[in-house]
Amino acid sequence: MSWRRTTPSALALLPLLAACAAPAAGPTAAKPAPGFPYTVVNCGVTTTLQAPPRRVVTMNQHVTEVMLALGLEKSLAGTAYLDDAVLPAYAKAYDSVPVLAKEYPSREALLAANPDFVYGGYTSAFDAKAGRGRDDLAKSGIGSRLNTEYCADGPVSVDDLYREVTEVGRTFGVPDRAERWTDDARASLAATEKRLKDLDPVSVFVYDSGDKTAFTAGGRGIGNDLITRAGGRNVFADLDKPFGDAAWEQVVAREPDVVLLYDYGSTTVEQKKRRLLDDPALKDVPAIRNRRFAVLPLSDTVLGVRVPAAVDKLAAQLHPAAAR
Repeated sequence: MSWRRTTPSALALLPLLAACAAPAAGPTAAKPAPGFPYTVVNCGVTTTLQAPPRRVVTMNQHVTEVMLALGLEKSLAGTAYLDDAVLPAYAKAYDSVPVLAKEYPSREALLAANPDFVYGGYTSAFDAKAGRGRDDLAKSGIGSRLNTEYCADGPVSVDDLYREVTEVGRTFGVPDRAERWTDDARASLAATEKRLKDLDPVSVFVYDSGDKTAFTAGGRGIGNDLITRAGGRNVFADLDKPFGDAAWEQVVAREPDVVLLYDYGSTTVEQKKRRLLDDPALKDVPAIRNRRFAVLPLSDTVLGVRVPAAVDKLAAQLHPAAAR
């Protein structure tokens, strides 16, 4: 169901991009900004910046929140595509940024914002058929970055999150802010791990959506690491992608103790619960029989700054006795 979260293939093969928004080097070019030039390889694309981008468009909520967490709202020329409400701590900053479209902007709307850089959360942000491919943007002199959850070589973990925030901090000239954020994130995750010490993991089935099949979290996305760190065991960790379809017969056979519902879109949590509870084929699944549900907003479960708090939030639902 969730077309936004497909695993990329073509993006990793894009030609190397060796420029961004800064003027070409030459006898009259300005001196590089402090900490620059900075070269980063992101999802197969190499970008060298002489200075931080100044007119950035973010597409997808979790990358927008990365920018806001680093205090970079003044660098945003526009944003697009929320899955749910922006975190309250970032609401004021978010309200200062022009919203280009409810979902993805057209190429024309994107270019009208005059961006020098585009930061996308899902591969669909850079849809070549819609004229938003990274190579097309590069031809227009626009740099880009894709959230690394969708081009990782292996299973994604919080180490990839630290890398994402660190590289974004370097890209926008605020490495100190990125370092402070990662230090705080490490401390938060360490505190949760300490509370869960010696507790047995609870088996978890993620229900994102689906009727004929279950669209669920596999073993390659940050959602799998999030479950593990919260004291759970993803019953579809062997699914070799961040998200994918599983047969209901597999759900029954794997006997999850808890169903983790991803909350977003027009289908409510209560509707998702009812779909599962009313399915006679699932009546003997322990989680359904015992009505054990956990809930997280979708934006908590992708590679973004919500992950440390989401681990703590899920841990409290999986292990109530160990909650703070």
